[in-house]
Amino acid sequence: MCWLCALPVAQANAWSFEVWLDKQKIGTHSFTFSQNQLQSRASFKVKVLFINAYRYQHQADETWQGGCLSALSAHTEENKDVTTVAGQRQADQFVVEKNGSQQVLPACVMTFAYWNPEILKQTHLLNPQNAEYLEVTVTDEGAKTIMVKGQNTLTHQYQLNGRYQGKQKLNITLWYDQQQDWVALESITPEGYKITYKLI
Repeated sequence: MCWLCALPVAQANAWSFEVWLDKQKIGTHSFTFSQNQLQSRASFKVKVLFINAYRYQHQADETWQGGCLSALSAHTEENKDVTTVAGQRQADQFVVEKNGSQQVLPACVMTFAYWNPEILKQTHLLNPQNAEYLEVTVTDEGAKTIMVKGQNTLTHQYQLNGRYQGKQKLNITLWYDQQQDWVALESITPEGYKITYKLI
């Protein structure tokens, strides 16, 4: 089933999350999907002893067609590092450029579009932040009751792991409600910190 294809053209969907690093709220991440266009906006600041120790700004604009990514434009600032990613479907391939370096991927690719449960069926996903095309595995961990907007909510939990060039890169837990709407995310960073997305 193509979840994106089932959406009415005029329908808009939005997801806004508070983002926490362990017990510290560090920012927000919002997603808006309307008329086959997805906007992703994230802004994080990590403070240590009232000093800004880490800053992250990310924006991505994606165009989808028939359940596949057809165009991508992303800009990320991570402290002083700036990364730009652009992608375009061309005939039987998807061409991605990162800071001027190009790679060619299969024609139908998906990003880490957590808002679309079709990602749970994929073997590879494209990271719009850094253009890495990761091998992914998804484990169905069954029904779980979690807090969503202050309410106990019955959800379905999945574990998503991503590897790039043989190296473990992502360790993510996702929760979807009974309507398959994305309601929460938790990720363990390589340094062992826990990042949590709480729906607002």
